Amino acid sequence: MTTSGLRIEQAMTARRETASRARLRRTGGLVERRRVVRARRRMRASDLMVAAVWVSGALAVALWLAYGGLLRITSIADAITATGIVTGLVGTDLILVMLVLAARIPAIDRVFGQDRATMLHRQLGKPALYLILAHGALLTVGYAMTDGSTLVAETIALLSGTDLLLGYVGLGLLVVVVGTSIYAVRRRLSYEVWHLIHLLSYIAVLVALPHQLSTGGVLADGTLQRIFWIGLYVLAFGSILVYRFLLPVVRSVRHGLRVAAIDQIAPGVVSVRLTGRDLDRLETAGGQYAIWRFWTSATWWHAHPISFSAVPSASSARITVRDLGAGSARIGRVPLGTRVSIEGPYGVFTDEHRVAPKLAVVAAGIGVTPIRSLLEHARLRPGEATVVLRGTDEHQDYLWGEISRLPGMRGNALYTMVGRRPLGVDTWMSAEALYRGVTIDSVFPELRQSDLYVCGPQAWAESVVRDARAAGLPETRIHVERFEW
Repeated sequence: MTTSGLRIEQAMTARRETASRARLRRTGGLVERRRVVRARRRMRASDLMVAAVWVSGALAVALWLAYGGLLRITSIADAITATGIVTGLVGTDLILVMLVLAARIPAIDRVFGQDRATMLHRQLGKPALYLILAHGALLTVGYAMTDGSTLVAETIALLSGTDLLLGYVGLGLLVVVVGTSIYAVRRRLSYEVWHLIHLLSYIAVLVALPHQLSTGGVLADGTLQRIFWIGLYVLAFGSILVYRFLLPVVRSVRHGLRVAAIDQIAPGVVSVRLTGRDLDRLETAGGQYAIWRFWTSATWWHAHPISFSAVPSASSARITVRDLGAGSARIGRVPLGTRVSIEGPYGVFTDEHRVAPKLAVVAAGIGVTPIRSLLEHARLRPGEATVVLRGTDEHQDYLWGEISRLPGMRGNALYTMVGRRPLGVDTWMSAEALYRGVTIDSVFPELRQSDLYVCGPQAWAESVVRDARAAGLPETRIHVERFEW
């Protein structure tokens, strides 16, 4: 080739590279704009869902007022009774909303994520209980004043009626459910015992229904109140029936999941490979999890929330499990061919919920499992992602080699941080890293242009999030998936 021909070839190559970079910039900009639009839509939907919770309570009171609630107040006793009715209406409304939040409805999961829905469910628990307790106490006082009797005599009289007796039973069950949901109590119970007790909330709501029908005229024929309350009951229990029971059964039968292999990847850690039919129809995004039940005599009664450690194909899926107790330890010993049922997939710990142009990831221990599938599924450009994998010692390098070999990690930064945290210091870093002056800004120099994904033990993850907030990262760009019950 002549010198002039070489120059022409070089010029053409340079133009092609320039055009390629321009296309990447345009494509990247388009992707980022789409992410921002989707994020704004989710934020609006999230705000509407939260508003709907409070509007439903306000509507319950407004309907009671519309049907002459205030007209019945002619004395102090009537005022106390009316206040008791209002607290009962709002408390019952909140309990039914809590059931909707616990139903794992896909639309709520896509907007909130199950972790946030569960958090809101718990936050409503105590106010709902206090309102129902006030409901019972105020009605008893109001009725006693009206009848001119003592509180003890009025309580005995109320308990003599079947419907009101059931109302008191429902109240007692709610006290048990909320009491066992307090963290200090919950951590002392096994998941199985806690879950069994929590099912009492369904019974508590149902046994309290008859006194709504017979007392106060709240569900009187031909009223909008009747339509509102029946609709809310149908929504709550219908959602539980469809999304917690019927849909998982249909999905499990359709896909025919079975255990194909169990691979030991570290002491106390196994990867369970599953086979099935049309698993791509689950439309699982990297970073999501499902509720798994293994049908053996030792495991059928225990459902486990476990992340996908690889994006499912049409015929196979994989989860990776660490022995964190008797239940999870049994998974590693189930026979090959064991039937598996699935509820899900769930979670917004996915690339779909990114907003910023850069990606920052921190994972510790078995928290690496959703990170591995997240990075597999994400379409990453060179220089877009920075990943930190954290382990207490060299034995906690679960799936680290797989992550380094993912196609999307080419041209992206991957760091490992091994070592125990320093005693008496609340940090997510190793003692060595802290001694060397490592900070979250030095690990992620483009943190403010990033979405941060964190997965690991709860207290450890909270320390990462605290540092990110202190560094100025907006809350909307911090993604943490929690699997605690």
